[in-house]
Amino acid sequence: MQIEIREVQTKKDLRTFIRLPAKIHKGHTNWVPPIYMDDRFFFNTRKNVLFSHCDTILLLAFHDRKVAGRIMGIINHKYNDPNNLKEGRFCFIETFNEYPVAETLIKSIESWAKRKGMNTLVGPLGFSDKDPQGLLIEGYDKPVSLSTNCNLPYMVDFVERAGYFKKVDLVVYKLDIPDKIPEFYLKINERANHNNQNLKLIHFTNRKAMKAYVHPVFKLVNETFKDIYAFAPFSEREMNEFANRFLILMDPRFLKVVENERREVIAFILGMSDISVGLQKCNGRLIPLGIFQVLLAQRRTKQLNLLLGAIKPECRNMGVDSIMGVSLIKEAQKAKIKVIDSHLELETNTRMRAEMEKMGGVVYKRFRIFQKEL
Repeated sequence: MQIEIREVQTKKDLRTFIRLPAKIHKGHTNWVPPIYMDDRFFFNTRKNVLFSHCDTILLLAFHDRKVAGRIMGIINHKYNDPNNLKEGRFCFIETFNEYPVAETLIKSIESWAKRKGMNTLVGPLGFSDKDPQGLLIEGYDKPVSLSTNCNLPYMVDFVERAGYFKKVDLVVYKLDIPDKIPEFYLKINERANHNNQNLKLIHFTNRKAMKAYVHPVFKLVNETFKDIYAFAPFSEREMNEFANRFLILMDPRFLKVVENERREVIAFILGMSDISVGLQKCNGRLIPLGIFQVLLAQRRTKQLNLLLGAIKPECRNMGVDSIMGVSLIKEAQKAKIKVIDSHLELETNTRMRAEMEKMGGVVYKRFRIFQKEL
């Protein structure tokens, strides 16, 4: 099999790179297309500030002159340098069920990373933990949520055959919304409210009010996530970009913020109504009419996807998690939500995992980040 590897250099190449997964996953009922206007921003080296502190390469593979696969390589100096690492990353790998294509793409990134002085390659892992990460290894029969990878089992086999082994797993919990909140959890919540009368739980009814909390929330994320694997702090520009790109898709009811007496944000949790069905119906195109299909899907969905949450370290044993949790569950009940998807949790995050399991959550998906010494 003769395989040609070509670096993405033109707008046409980039369009091919972005559109390839739709061809690979044609007929795959659980695959959800990306928001294409967001992908065009994400992969734009002039607009996406993340490229400014990274070495990157996008590659396409061709077989018999037809596009057969893609991959991205990243060296994140903002993460590597402070941690004294020489770690390259691969991500956004997609191929048809053809191992030689996957092997050639991976080896091309390995060669590129070695030329850059790297001694390890890990992936799938993007600019940071905020991008889709890991390959799905359990839960292939479950629908995919936004911002997670969707791959068929053969891709895991391909990566392992190329010499990669487990670095870390990430789990996703499914939590059924009870008709009635368990009594023990209500008692914890009551005690937490009684013991923390100086704290205020903020509810939101419109996106304008949410926008005022973008910077305080992400500053808290920067403070509390600094030791999490692959985390890269949000810059002020990234905070603003996030608000501009995604605020229109957020439901104010599913943001809960806790402030202290000085009006400092000490905790928050953010959920998003699942929009997978809407993205499938509009094929990832929000303009001109797709946005209405997405918004309709939000209103009809029975699933809430958790996106982010954080609590100041000194406030973690005060019951703040139960204050936000009970409030969020009540909002979900009002919206007739039946299930919560926890999004990706590091398997080593025992505190968050214990919280999920305390509420009856069960692991229903598992993703794996792989590594290989170069």
